[in-house]
This record gives sequence, structure tokens and C-alpha cells, in this order.
Amino acid sequence: MIRAVPILPVRELDAALERYRRLGFAVESYTGGERYGFVQQGPVELHVSESPGHDPLTTNAMVYLYVEDADAVHAAWSAAGVEGRLGAPRDTAWGLREFAYVDPDGTLHRVGSKLSG
Repeated sequence: MIRAVPILPVRELDAALERYRRLGFAVESYTGGERYGFVQQGPVELHVSESPGHDPLTTNAMVYLYVEDADAVHAAWSAAGVEGRLGAPRDTAWGLREFAYVDPDGTLHRVGSKLSG
């Protein structure tokens, strides 16, 4: 294996791509017939697939993003003012500083960095 790229369901592709753009990702729509998109920030890549019947209350999608500085990412995402639920960063018993963001499509993004020391 070389790498893995999660494919996340979204109800509306254009809104999802705009949300990821505001969170600092480079975004691109697939130019074929499907409503599909690509988001990337550094080595992190996610794909989003439009699924109009997607119900965020019954579908469980999650992704964990390891970052250099969870507090800096949290501050940037807070400033982006995107819809959804953004939790505060906290130190964990497993040695990470992390926070959670649940987007309007119901995807849980857990974001963490190693604690120093």
C-alpha cells in the first residue's frame, strides 16, 4: 500500500468544497459527470462525494487529522467561521492535544498534535 484517502459523503458538493476552502484546504471539483471533489492541505487529502440522500443523523463518518500544532489549527478554523460544532482543544491521556469539529454533513474531524515533553 502507498496511501489511503477517505471519501466523505456530503449533501451538497459546492457547499462542502467552500467549507474546506475556508478551513485552509486547496479544493478542486471533479470535471467528469459525478459530483465529486478533492481537498488537500499539505500531505493530507480527503475526497468528498455528493450524496443528496445523505442523512447526517444516521450516517457516521469520521477522520483523524494529525497536525503540528492543534491550537494553531483550532484558532484558524475558529476564525474561518464555518458552520458546524467546533470543540475546544484539550490534552488527552494518550499524549495528544486535540479538538473535534463536526461539520453540517455530520462528519467528525478529530484534530490532534503530540504533547511536548
